[in-house]
Amino acid sequence: MVSDTVQIDRPVIGIVGSQGAFGRWLQQFFSRRMGLQVIGRDPHGDTALSEEALVEAADVLIFSAPIRITPELIRHYVQVAAGAERGKLWMDLTSIKLAPVEALLESQAEVVGLHPMCAPPKISTLRGRPLVVCPARLDRWQGWLQAFLQASEAQCRTVEPGQHDRIMALVQGLSHASHMLQGAVLTQLAPELGGMAAISELGTIGHALDLTVTRRVLGGNPDIYTDIQFDNPHVLEVLKHLQRQLDGLAEAVGRGDDAARRQVRKHWLVDSARTFGREDLQEGSHAFERLGYLLEDLAEPRYLSVFLPEDRPGSLRALLSAFEDCGVNLDSIHSSRNPEGELHFRLGVSRDCEADRLHAVASAIEKAGIGRVVAGLVSDRTG
Repeated sequence: MVSDTVQIDRPVIGIVGSQGAFGRWLQQFFSRRMGLQVIGRDPHGDTALSEEALVEAADVLIFSAPIRITPELIRHYVQVAAGAERGKLWMDLTSIKLAPVEALLESQAEVVGLHPMCAPPKISTLRGRPLVVCPARLDRWQGWLQAFLQASEAQCRTVEPGQHDRIMALVQGLSHASHMLQGAVLTQLAPELGGMAAISELGTIGHALDLTVTRRVLGGNPDIYTDIQFDNPHVLEVLKHLQRQLDGLAEAVGRGDDAARRQVRKHWLVDSARTFGREDLQEGSHAFERLGYLLEDLAEPRYLSVFLPEDRPGSLRALLSAFEDCGVNLDSIHSSRNPEGELHFRLGVSRDCEADRLHAVASAIEKAGIGRVVAGLVSDRTG
């Protein structure tokens, strides 16, 4: 039976790894979005609670720790709990699933493995992001779990842990490795050509998009990307496949004859295209074009970037009216959030727009209290 001290309707949430990026995001989500009490422990500055006190007080315990230590960390907490976890819910937030879920199952708690397919977002939910859910042992907590997943606004996908890890070897392992290798090649060859700036000046849209992902990988937490390569047991075989394909392509290009050209065309282009199918390829081409349009918009030099302090219906209309009143025609509108989660609009204007007129728009926006101009042509005047 579930202990009388376990609260399923309004549980106390415990986070192991509360000072990590996702640990901090989870604290905000559960306290603000779901109105729940959140406690935690982390060796990096959050040790007010002992491990024993955390296990005792938390009705839902979530492990949000580096991949390489998560399974053994869970097993350590199983020993600390010594049965006190019975009737509670334990979950993990890790990029691999089989090893952590197997460790969780050594406890007496109900068990769910989770993998958000994104970095901690700048907004308060996982809206639109895929979230892998591996319900390994679930009974009384089923209803609360569904309420939590609904509140997250994520696109939930229920997957068996082993299948998840095999797929992640391709989704993460292969993708990250490809960009790590590109980064290493660029490091070796770009300096003799004038550096990355000189290369980017001649880049295609495809190059720009590909380089965006490479920079994302290289600019992220190196420990995370290292752990994904080493701690998913299926990645090594994927890397061997990648190496064989790269060796084959290099050998064919090295031969350079007509037969080699036919081989490259058939094996690495025509045959691979069949894997995706005609409709999928067309959709990919269309998505590529859309991203290209976005890059073109963001490269336009005449724009204003405006922070709207009130994210409510009518805010955008008031902002657009400032451009209309000053007779400035818009070429593009894009919204995004900065690292602090503030909503920004980037409004590109016609190239024939005079600088003084754009300065007038910025002044009108700030004088009316519509928003704050944070970047663009007039950023030097608006502060």
